Amino acid sequence: MSSSQHDVEQRTNLAGNNRFELLLFRLGEAPNSTQRELYGINVFKVREIIEMPAFTVIAGASDNILGIADIRGQIIPVIDLPRLTGCTPRGKPRILLVTEFARTTQGFAVEEVDDIVRLEWDQVLSAEAHSSGKTVTSIARLDGNVDGSRLAQLLDVEQILRDVLPGSEPDITEATVGRVAIARGAKILAADDSGVARSLIEQSLTAMGLPFIMAKTGLEAWNLLEAAEKRAHSSGRAVSDEIALVLTDLEMPEMDGFTLTRKIKGNAALRSIPVVIHSSLSGSANEEHVRKVGADAYISKFVAQELATVLRETLGHTVAA
Repeated sequence: MSSSQHDVEQRTNLAGNNRFELLLFRLGEAPNSTQRELYGINVFKVREIIEMPAFTVIAGASDNILGIADIRGQIIPVIDLPRLTGCTPRGKPRILLVTEFARTTQGFAVEEVDDIVRLEWDQVLSAEAHSSGKTVTSIARLDGNVDGSRLAQLLDVEQILRDVLPGSEPDITEATVGRVAIARGAKILAADDSGVARSLIEQSLTAMGLPFIMAKTGLEAWNLLEAAEKRAHSSGRAVSDEIALVLTDLEMPEMDGFTLTRKIKGNAALRSIPVVIHSSLSGSANEEHVRKVGADAYISKFVAQELATVLRETLGHTVAA
């Protein structure tokens, strides 16, 4: 087995145990501060780390785009992450993180790479209660759940890419996705920690005519499932009469989508509920692990029509007349 294959297997096994590897980096001095804060990104999203290559400045491009670079025969945008976060690097950013995310490849310019650490997902907390900004999705406690732990900010890459490379807004209407039928009274339980992802999912499920409950973390989704199970047990009904399907992201604070799926499929009362994993993490290693934990389907973010097709097939329904 090659070293790269071994690395992928190790990281996949970590994901199956509610753990992951976080690449830590610095962007310069934080706004209104002389501190050089730590930021992080899941190693699974990083294709390679290289010295800043030569790039071509594109006329009329966003101020947050340094230019484009030719990386191994692929032309990718180089995003000025320090500028985007308001940080001031010591000189020009020296490192490029080449990332694969949601069917796209792009480079993030950073000041320096600090370390790679292994964390439990319960060391990661949602940032929504602590920040009004949209750039950071989570806060990681690097030294464990102890007082005074070093903190790292996990960036909301989905939001960043949408802001910097907006492209055309997806056409999410009933005409483009079609309606999907489920039993009366049942709902879709969707879990995603990214605000922009939740917005797109909400638009999509609404256009499909699917009632839903939205959770921000895997743990929140699991708590909702346990509550639904108790209600179903007390009323003599199946929990699937209330929750028709779980649609979950993989990377989430407190509990990841792999662990959520494994817990659902390991619970006798819940295992009949279909689970669809909807993730920006791509690659055969993730898809293979999705099968191992028992998910019913896997789809990469974000194409509303494809999501509708997968939900329809997984639920075993055709478009409602």
